[in-house]
Amino acid sequence: MSQTGVGPVSVLMVAIGGYGAHYLSTLLQLAGEAVPRCRLAGVVDPMAEQLPAWSIVKALDVPVRGSVEEFYSAGEKADLAVISSPLHWHVPQSMVALAHGSAVLCDKPIGATIQEAEDLIRARHASQRWVMIGYQWSFSAAILALKRDVRAGLFGRPTRASALCLWPRDFAYYDRNDWAGRLRDRGTGRWVLDSPANNAMAHYLHNLFFVLGPEMHLSARPRSVQAELYRAYPIESCDTAVCRAVTTGGVEVLFYASHATARSVAPRFRLEFEQAVVTWDEEQGPEIVAVDRKGRCKRYGAPDDTPQFHKLAAAIDRVAGEAERAAKGPPSGGGSIGPVVCGPEAAISQTLCVNGIHESATAITSLPSSLVRRESEPDRLVVAGLDDVLLRCCEKRFLPSEAGVGWAVPGRTVDLAGYHWFPRT
Repeated sequence: MSQTGVGPVSVLMVAIGGYGAHYLSTLLQLAGEAVPRCRLAGVVDPMAEQLPAWSIVKALDVPVRGSVEEFYSAGEKADLAVISSPLHWHVPQSMVALAHGSAVLCDKPIGATIQEAEDLIRARHASQRWVMIGYQWSFSAAILALKRDVRAGLFGRPTRASALCLWPRDFAYYDRNDWAGRLRDRGTGRWVLDSPANNAMAHYLHNLFFVLGPEMHLSARPRSVQAELYRAYPIESCDTAVCRAVTTGGVEVLFYASHATARSVAPRFRLEFEQAVVTWDEEQGPEIVAVDRKGRCKRYGAPDDTPQFHKLAAAIDRVAGEAERAAKGPPSGGGSIGPVVCGPEAAISQTLCVNGIHESATAITSLPSSLVRRESEPDRLVVAGLDDVLLRCCEKRFLPSEAGVGWAVPGRTVDLAGYHWFPRT
C-alpha cells in the first residue's frame, strides 16, 4: 500500500548511477527488512540500461522512465521521490514530483541559483508536501547535539567559523560527465556553477551556516561575501575556491577548498564563540570537541557516526509517520509532525553564498602555469605550494590576496541583502 496509505512507503528513484546507486542500494536494504518500510515504485534515468544497477532494477520489474514527467504522466504514483540527478536538474525535477503529490528528498545542493531555490519553496507551499535536502551531516546526531548547545547559548555568542577541505581530483573527475567543471550546462544553458563549494565540499560550507542557525531547521544567512576563485584545470569554472562571508548576525564565515593541491587534507572546521572553541579535524581524531575558557572539554562524537544514508531512512519514516497520523485522525492537541530538519530554508544559505562567490570573483583566475605540473597515476594537475597557501590562510583567517600571495586576485565584497536573482542585474 502506498500514496498516503498505511504500509510500505512507495519511493521513486531519480538517477541510479553515481551517488544515486548508493541511494538505491540503501532503499533496497530498507525494503528487504522483515517488516519492509518502503518499496521501489519506479526509476527515472535515461541511461538506466547502461548502468551497473540495471540488472537489479530489471529483476524488480518496476516502471523505468526517461524523465520524471514520463513517470507521472503514465499514471504512476510515489509517496516519496528521491532526486540524485545532476545538480542543475534538482529543482525542476523536484517541482514535478511535488506537483504530482510526492514528498521529495533532493540531494545536495538545492540547485545552482537562489531563484531556483525560491521557486522550489513556492512549489512546496503550493503542493502542501515537504522537501528535504540531503546534506547528511544535518541528520547527524553529533551535529544536531552541537547545534542544540549552540542555540542554547552554552558557548556564548558565535564570532567566527571556518572550514577547509583539500581533495585532489584527476582529469577523470572532470571527464566523468558533460557538466563537471562547468558554469552552464551545454545542452540547456541552465546554470550549473559546479565547483568545490557547490559540489564535493558543499557539505562543509553548508554545515557552517547550519550549525549557526537560529532554529534547528534553519541556517544562518550570509549578508555579504568576498571570494577568490582559481583554476589549474582547463575547465570553465574553478577548482579552487576561498571566501569570507558575514552572516546577518555578524559572524565571519571562512571557507577554503581545492581540487588542485598536491596533498589531500581531510575536512576540518573550527567554530569560535565568546566562551569556547569547537573543532573537528578528521586527521586529528573523529570527534567534535568543544573546549571552554576554563579548559573544560565536551565531546560530541563523530559527525559520521550517523550513517550517511540516514537521511533516506528519515525521509521514509516521515512519510510513514504522516500516513499513520492521517489514518488515526487528527491528534487531540492538533499540530503537525514538525518541521523538516534540513529543508530548503536550511540549505538555501549555501546556494546564496555560492551565488555571491561568483558575483564577487567576476573572473576566474588561472593559476600561473609555472606552478602547475602534471602527474600520472592518477593523471592529474598539481599546483606547487597551493596546499601550504590555503592551510596558512585558514590558520591566519586570510584570503590569499590578503596574505601577499603573488598570484592572488581579490574579489569585491558583494551585498547579499535582498538578493533574489543570479546573476544580479
